[in-house]
Amino acid sequence: MAALVSDSLAKENNDKASENSTIQVIGGHGTNSYSNNSSYQRLSANVVTKKIEDAIMKNLDVETLSSTSNIFRVADFGCGVGSNTINSMQDLLLIVEKKYISQCPTSSQMPEFQVIFNDQFTNDFNTLFTYLPQDKQYLVASVPGSFHNQVLPKSSLHLAHCSYSLHWLSRLPKELRDERSPAWNKGKIHYTSAPPEVLMAYATQFAEDLDNFLSARGREMVSGGMIVIVGSSIPDGMPYSQVVNGIMYDCMGSILMDMVKTGSISEADVDAFNLPIYACPPGEFIEGVERNGLFSIEVIELMNPAPWLKGPIDIPVFVKHVRAAMEGMFSNHFPSKAIDELFDHLVLKLSDISQQLESCYRDGLQLFAILKRK
Repeated sequence: MAALVSDSLAKENNDKASENSTIQVIGGHGTNSYSNNSSYQRLSANVVTKKIEDAIMKNLDVETLSSTSNIFRVADFGCGVGSNTINSMQDLLLIVEKKYISQCPTSSQMPEFQVIFNDQFTNDFNTLFTYLPQDKQYLVASVPGSFHNQVLPKSSLHLAHCSYSLHWLSRLPKELRDERSPAWNKGKIHYTSAPPEVLMAYATQFAEDLDNFLSARGREMVSGGMIVIVGSSIPDGMPYSQVVNGIMYDCMGSILMDMVKTGSISEADVDAFNLPIYACPPGEFIEGVERNGLFSIEVIELMNPAPWLKGPIDIPVFVKHVRAAMEGMFSNHFPSKAIDELFDHLVLKLSDISQQLESCYRDGLQLFAILKRK
């Protein structure tokens, strides 16, 4: 659900936050760390495992791929910290092995497998690698760097995986902080409930980011290789204010403005801060892939990201997961004392509207797509 921070100084800090938007999870093994608060993300990933298997068994031609190399490379882009990415990569390898056995039954041996973990330079790869199993049957490498750029050699990658990462923008549109712009997002921290110019600024930046991501993967990937994409989405035409995360972002903005009144933070700090998160509707995603032209869309659909969720939402646990994933963005912009105040009040505010959150929960908020390199 939730993957489900003087004017010049605030703008400078907000630039830093947006530049590092894909790596703002809390590392290590602490109480608020992402590794200890990412079970929702793992459950969401588990929802699509069978669909990934069906797509690979149907669309990935391992016989042709193995004819050019005896090494099969898999990469997770935006891997983050914790066991989720390790488990996802092992699931993928088991599916690929199954496809090799099915398509190449007379082959004397499997190819050598290499798994590559990619995220921003500040990602806690040391913690990530503590989750690797001792008996792993594959080679491992980490490649730091923004996945909006090329990070691997040309024509070296066979299968890419990107789960709950593409919704982080590479940077925030500058017009959100320009008082002269119709997209100036004064008093708000997201495009939820904001003027249409704000939503358009977000959508335009996402379209640019998606094109850069696909172009980079296009250079890295062999012909016939595949990308598995899982992430936040929303049905075409639905306002983001009608989903749980949208309501939560509005609550965050409201809490921050209340903190302005008490003197905890300045109004300029709030005006200069925007969450670099965009949930792309499938229509826009399809347009972006077709405009880029390097990949064909083999599968695309919207899914329920949390079919296991029954009954009331455990608000304190939910907020802990949100904090683990998002605290870095806020801490780059606001004082540490203000961060505790924000999330403490968020628990209270969401608890007061828990019935509204449950009533507005929607199916079709998780995008599942399989792309194939032409």
